[in-house]
Amino acid sequence: MSKIRVKGVEKSFPDRRSGSAGPIAALSQVDLEVQDGEFVALVGPSGCGKSTLLELLSGLAEPSAGTILVDGKPIAGPGPDRGIVFQQYALFPWRTALGNVEFGLEAIHMPRSERAERARHFLALVGLSGFEHRYPHQLSGGMKQRVAIARSLSCDPDILLMDEPFAALDAQTRETLQDELLRIWQETGKTILFITHGIDEAVYLGQRVAVMSARPGRILDIIDIPLGPRRGDDDLRSSPDFMQLRHRIWRMLRGQIQSAANH
Repeated sequence: MSKIRVKGVEKSFPDRRSGSAGPIAALSQVDLEVQDGEFVALVGPSGCGKSTLLELLSGLAEPSAGTILVDGKPIAGPGPDRGIVFQQYALFPWRTALGNVEFGLEAIHMPRSERAERARHFLALVGLSGFEHRYPHQLSGGMKQRVAIARSLSCDPDILLMDEPFAALDAQTRETLQDELLRIWQETGKTILFITHGIDEAVYLGQRVAVMSARPGRILDIIDIPLGPRRGDDDLRSSPDFMQLRHRIWRMLRGQIQSAANH
């Protein structure tokens, strides 16, 4: 059984412009399956509905049509089985790194006696031992995102939904966190759906890459990425196999990006 199964999903929003002919279609007939423990990257042009699909998977919104199943059961709203990491860190500035991670544990009513120990464990997992008592303004962008990842992982979700979490970071920090995320995935066995605009990032991280069309978004194709272990491989991004996969996805996206620009 698939961990995530998206079948015939559509999502429309009302168009509030004067004289509008009808609702705006964001997603159309989206089909996607993600297996337990799999890392799938999702790429597509701006405005194609990538983030909308993630909102549906998180339970923050409902599809207009179609079904979304997790472990064979329909999603009935947000749940602790799905952790979310957004592009913006969404940390509380008045809480330390430890306090921010503990917040997620408070939300699931974990006893106070267990929270600090568990929060420290996950801060260590993302490489932030020794920074537990720093406030967000005392942390770099990459450190803030590590705290956000630790907060999501601390509730032990089966699925990690990530919406362009490294987009605002500089190139060096982004590549470092890509390797860290692969390490965490290998250590925890979580199922990860990772949204990105970056083709290189998608090919480097994903076991498969799902390519979306321009709005209304649908899955054009799902590309297997048979590159094997890649964490810390500095030569992989310039290898012929990597470049071939990157070029294949770019050829699919190029026309979709032009179509999105003309909307």
